[in-house]
Amino acid sequence: MFGRKKAWPGELDVSDFGFLAKSTEFARLWSEDGENLTAIIEPRGIGADPFLFGMALVDAARHGAKAYAQAVGISEKQALARIWEGFDAERSYPTDTPRQIDPETGSIA
Repeated sequence: MFGRKKAWPGELDVSDFGFLAKSTEFARLWSEDGENLTAIIEPRGIGADPFLFGMALVDAARHGAKAYAQAVGISEKQALARIWEGFDAERSYPTDTPRQIDPETGSIA
């Protein structure tokens, strides 16, 4: 859109979201075949205290509930309950081990 080529298949185009002009990006997420998740997180974008990241995750879950409710025709309450179930399941039985990405090479260390 507007002459900008998407960098990745499925990339979300936010170029029309003027309200983001003064915002700082601090996280990006990708799903690989609906299974593995890759998360790129830049803590300096949100603040030095990890507590703020926790707050952002909860805010994101609530926004996700709105999006899922609209996309799949369930209530926000149902969507948020399923999201919390997913949080609890992943916290109890992690399905992945976070790995460091080398900022110089972009390779996974």
